[in-house]
Amino acid sequence: MSHKRFLAWLLPALVTLAVAGTAMAADLATLVGNLAAGGYSERDAAITALAASGEARAAPVLEALSAGELYVRTADKVVVIARGSGKQLSLVDAVTGKEAGSASEDALDRIKVNNRLRGTIDAAMGALTLMNPDPKVRRAAAQSLFTRRDASSLEPLDKAIAGEKDAAIKRAMTEARAAIVLGTDAPAARKIEAIDTVRARGDRDALGVLLAAAASANAEVKAAAATAAESVRQRLDAWQAAQNVWYGISLGSVLLLAAIGLAITFGTMGVINMAHGEMVMLGAYTTFVVQQTLRSVAPQLNELSVIVALPIAFLVSGAVGVVIERTIIRFLYGRALDTLLATWGLSLVLQQAVRTIFGPTNREVSSPSWMSGSFLVGQIEVTYGRLWIVVFALLVFAALLLVLRRTPLGLYMRAVTQNRPMASAMGIRTPRVDALTFGLGSGIAGLAGVALSQIDNVSPNLGQGYIIDSFMVVVFGGVGNLFGTLLGATALGIVNKFLEPYAGAVLGKILVLVFIILFIQRRPRGLFAQKGRSVE
Repeated sequence: MSHKRFLAWLLPALVTLAVAGTAMAADLATLVGNLAAGGYSERDAAITALAASGEARAAPVLEALSAGELYVRTADKVVVIARGSGKQLSLVDAVTGKEAGSASEDALDRIKVNNRLRGTIDAAMGALTLMNPDPKVRRAAAQSLFTRRDASSLEPLDKAIAGEKDAAIKRAMTEARAAIVLGTDAPAARKIEAIDTVRARGDRDALGVLLAAAASANAEVKAAAATAAESVRQRLDAWQAAQNVWYGISLGSVLLLAAIGLAITFGTMGVINMAHGEMVMLGAYTTFVVQQTLRSVAPQLNELSVIVALPIAFLVSGAVGVVIERTIIRFLYGRALDTLLATWGLSLVLQQAVRTIFGPTNREVSSPSWMSGSFLVGQIEVTYGRLWIVVFALLVFAALLLVLRRTPLGLYMRAVTQNRPMASAMGIRTPRVDALTFGLGSGIAGLAGVALSQIDNVSPNLGQGYIIDSFMVVVFGGVGNLFGTLLGATALGIVNKFLEPYAGAVLGKILVLVFIILFIQRRPRGLFAQKGRSVE
């Protein structure tokens, strides 16, 4: 008896579901069919109605419409999605999602859209994706609605806000709703409340919404929007200043890597090494060779290529530096002008050698995945590549301080810097210290080349772009003083980035150079003067 009662309850329920499903399919068919009827204005209304239905099939249909892949089959007037190339296109029934054979493009009529309809479709897709299980999709949908500000999205947006559990996404949806309200004929009180919500967002998109609202005919809304826009503008100016500081620190870390090796050789040995930039270049090309080698052995090792290249670039550039010191520099000590001319000629030789081996064109060095992408800190965009270079520069700086203060080589280098004759009299082999010092400075330049290969073109002229800046950093910070080099690189990097928006990159560098010249007139030894009888 219980089975009969159960069947008596089940059969009507199944019939009801079947009828409801048939009705839903019929409604969807009507909504999809309306896309092909009338002109652009009717099509705009049909798009909005299809999106408002909440049907699962609405999203792929609208995507196909936006991509120009939605057609009407002329034989039976069925709306289909056609994809492929060549004479025959694969068809999918737009309503059911089932395969519908194939047809030539001559047998199909494309449902056309213009830019205004594409905007409507984007807004509709934003509304359809508000309930997506993926949080990233929901967040992107809220952002799309904030940008498009389509009034027809208010109802689905209210439903999504009511059911949203993620606080950050709910806030994004609320901001989108506030932006839409500002574009409607809502009461002034609601618009003023929406203005407060948009102001709290505080980014450039919010500023655009508030500036549009400031053109309102309502004096109260206009005043509130203007005040909020000014507040957001001031906040953005502050964030832009912070962004420039970050860019300056990022540039300063690059200058630090390029100049820190020069600070060692220049400060300890008094050698004006115009080939220092070519040591940077050798490090970059070493990275290229290592990456190509690892790719040929196992493509998955590309993620480790930068890490593998670091010690190899240090050894290659360091070894070349030792050879240069032993064969050229050792005969020119005490003759600063001669070292300048000799190393300048050597830089030309090294550039031509690289052109002969690798060619004159730029070489591509790809970045590993862990150095790609970016993230936001407030309104500051931080790229992972630049962040890792800043961290790497500080690690190199700390390691060099450790070498100079905690190792015999560092002790010998400091002794030779402060008083070379006395160091020699105490039994220190100054020629050997000179070679190792020059090799150490060149090796660090090679490490700079590895870092620069991730943000600059690897070419024979790579080092030339940093040699002048490196000398400016060393002279400004104090010849031979590492902390002066750190401070000088950071200061010059930040000043450059603040000057560039107003004076341009070239004029900005000229102004920095003029400042350094004037500064040296007052403090010839830089910010932190090196001490010792030899220096005196």
